[in-house]
Parts: sequence; C-alpha cells; structure tokens
Amino acid sequence: MKKLVTIFLIGLSIAACKMQPSENSAENKYQRQLAADTIDATNDFYDNAETHTLPTQQLVVEGEINNPGIVDFAKLPLRSVIVKETLLSDSGDKFVGAYRYDGYALYDILNQVKLNKKNKEEFNPIIDLYVQVENDKGEKVNISWGEIFYPNHLQEIIIATQVMRIVPSKTNDLWPLPEVSKLVVSRDLITERNISNPVKITVKSYPKSFETIKGLKPLFSPKIDIYTENELVTTLTENPKELQIEKFNTIFYGRGRGIHSTQPFTGILLKEVLAKNTPFNQKNIREGIFLIVAADGYRSVFTFSEIMNRNDQSEVLLICRPELTDNGIFKTFPACDFFSDRAVKGINAIYFSANEK
Repeated sequence: MKKLVTIFLIGLSIAACKMQPSENSAENKYQRQLAADTIDATNDFYDNAETHTLPTQQLVVEGEINNPGIVDFAKLPLRSVIVKETLLSDSGDKFVGAYRYDGYALYDILNQVKLNKKNKEEFNPIIDLYVQVENDKGEKVNISWGEIFYPNHLQEIIIATQVMRIVPSKTNDLWPLPEVSKLVVSRDLITERNISNPVKITVKSYPKSFETIKGLKPLFSPKIDIYTENELVTTLTENPKELQIEKFNTIFYGRGRGIHSTQPFTGILLKEVLAKNTPFNQKNIREGIFLIVAADGYRSVFTFSEIMNRNDQSEVLLICRPELTDNGIFKTFPACDFFSDRAVKGINAIYFSANEK
C-alpha cells in the first residue's frame, strides 16, 4: 500500500512539473513584463511601469494568398517595440506619449502565408507587394512587403496587445493609455499609421502593368518621369543642383547573388526629390505608395512613410551617374534594407498614389 501511495505522489509531482511553464516560456515572459520594476533592480528603462492588456479583436489575413484565415496569436512569439507617438495637428506635430508595446509582428503573422500574386506571370519577384491593414472603423494603412521582410531590423511592426508607459523619472508624466489593440509601426517619425483595433490584413501586388524585358542591354533611361495619381508632374534628367549630395557606406548584399560591393553610394535623398509633389499629410502617411520602375520593367514598392517619414535616418538614396549609359543613369539605394533587391537601376518612372484600392 505504501508503495502505491509513493508511486501516486511521484506521479503527481511529475505532472505538476510538466504543468509549470518553463523559465523562457511566453507565459513566464508575459508575467515578468506585467510586474513593474519600480525600484530599478535592472538597467532596463522599459520595464519600470505597469503593463496594461489591450483588448484584441479577431484578425483575418486575406488577399493574394492561397491560405487565408484567422490569425492564431497563441502560436506566435510576443515581440516588443518602443515608440514616441506623435500625430499631425494644425498647430504642428503633437506629441502623445512614449510607450513600450508588446504584441505580434506582421513578420510572424505573414511568415507562413502562401503567396499567389495576381501579376506573377508578368513580374514574379515579391518586391512589388504591400499589405493593407484595416481596422473596425474602415481606416486603412499600407505597409510595403519590403518594410516587413527586408529591413535591417526585423519584427518592428506589430499588432500591440499590451502597453507600458515609458515614464520620465523627473517629471513623472503619465501619458494617456490606449484602450484597445493597435497597429504599431515603430520606424515612423509621425505615428499616424498606428491605427486602433486592426481586424484585417490584405496582401496585394501593385495594380499597374509594365512590359518586362529580362536581360535588357543597355539598361538605360535618360530621364525619370514622376507621376502623381497617374498624372505626370515633373521629369528629372539630372541631380537637382540645390540638393545636398550624401555618401552612404554599405555592404551591398543580394538575397540571390550575395555580395555585390563594399563601395559607398553617393547621391541625393529621394524624399527631397519627391516632397515637392507629395504633401506630408495623414492620408499620404497612411495610404501613400510609391512604385519605382526601371526601363526593363523591374519595379519595387515603397510606402510614403518609409521614404518620407522615418525616425531612424536609414534613408533611400537616388543616384545619378550620367556616365553609366549601360547601367543607369538613375538608380536607388535603400539604406533601410538588409538585401539589395529593392535597389532599382535604370529607373524611368516613379508613380505615387494614395488611392489604390
């Protein structure tokens, strides 16, 4: 009898051990985040206040994919980002507050979707894709595929389900807390893309067709035509003389062919060229998309915000090399990207729209 009792107790102990979350489990991390470090026991500035849970709605992924469905957050790792939220206002930029947000990265949410591009027969590369995030009020935000899967720093665009104020130690300012889940794009300077209660993510390819000529030689265009909502607004034939020349040191590395160069790129900031015809307003920040197209049909999508509204100074350069008549004249260098894939050469047109459906 004693043996049976002993065996029973041992069994209970083993079962109890199995039920305890591991030290590194998402549950334990979640509990640690909820416990505020009010006595500065650690050197972490981003754990000193209470973490608040944000009610979350069901989120659906659909669009140009073969496996649409509801997002199962329980299968995804919890990510954290820090944000100084600031909105546009008539009297200037309006600071809202500084926060640590915890939630689920678009990178992880979209990592296992099976893409089925509408234009894959014409242009198979994925760099003309973007996702549209919509909330329960019908507000929409566009995010390029490149912002999610190509940046130097991954998993920094999240659906936030928790929030903590980052409280200044001297003023003790208690910033207003959001009340529901929200999209958080941590690389934006003006955070108008951080919309509340996201309920749908739609994967799209840019709906404009071009002839694609693989191996076109020379890959050359003497000018860039710049369009806004399909209306030609200006033509560029050289670097504008009034704009400052910038030099970016880089390791230029492609996803397919690996290392291309370790030489610096010299050019002008693309945002300074485009700013004249694309006003800085809420609609453009949220929904604006640039499509950069080369003479051979190669193309890449960038959102307005990732070119015009960065907080990390990882800008996109426009390079003008008139002597490169067989490999230019114009090309882009996106310093924000790990891979070189969105560096378009032989550019002949740039399209902007904030009304893509």
